[in-house]
Amino acid sequence: MNEEAAVLEFFAQPENFPLALTVAEQVDVTRQKLNHEFWVALSKRLIDEALPDWFVITTENRNKADNEPETLVGVYLQPKGNPAIHIRPMMEQQYMGENVRVYFGLMWSDAPSLKQKSLPEIVTLQRELTEDGFKNSDSFLAWQWTTFYPRSMDFLLRFTGSEDSRKELLEIVVGKITTLLARHGEAIQAANAALQPVTRTLMGMPDAADEETKDVLAAFDEKHRSKHSH
Repeated sequence: MNEEAAVLEFFAQPENFPLALTVAEQVDVTRQKLNHEFWVALSKRLIDEALPDWFVITTENRNKADNEPETLVGVYLQPKGNPAIHIRPMMEQQYMGENVRVYFGLMWSDAPSLKQKSLPEIVTLQRELTEDGFKNSDSFLAWQWTTFYPRSMDFLLRFTGSEDSRKELLEIVVGKITTLLARHGEAIQAANAALQPVTRTLMGMPDAADEETKDVLAAFDEKHRSKHSH
């Protein structure tokens, strides 16, 4: 009998069940701690990429119990310049039954209007990502599951193994985001620029604000012509 089987047989004995529960609880705490450390490490790895147009920001668990420690559950890229509504590359984990699974893609910073969702730059980007196998929803311009389960045995053994094993794992995970940027970075930037009111052409977006602007410019133009006609 090997060592692992002997330990399992020991915990299978009725008299050892309380100890087994204690160990299980401690293992859950350790899994959660390592899960948090994974997102910290991933955010640092993204910062090392020195992405010129983005800030790297971590996402905390908003649904944690009061007695739970702060736990990171994801990371996203915030466009520099503090734009209004925008789309952001992101990666986050979600509970799927008893498992935690990682997904990634492009998330809306706020609920978009139908007009914003219909911008040519947005429609084109979403079509390209759909062709790449991404899905979409009200909150996500594009999202896709990964094969990463950050609290699974295989994942944690790779993350806590040798330095090379840890580095290789982080390279694979961060590669999802960097590949997304490499393939669609320009289209993402164009979409975010189109979402900002100051970048829209005066005649191209006839909303209420633009109509008011055109009235002001028309009045200025009329006054200017009247001044120079005398």
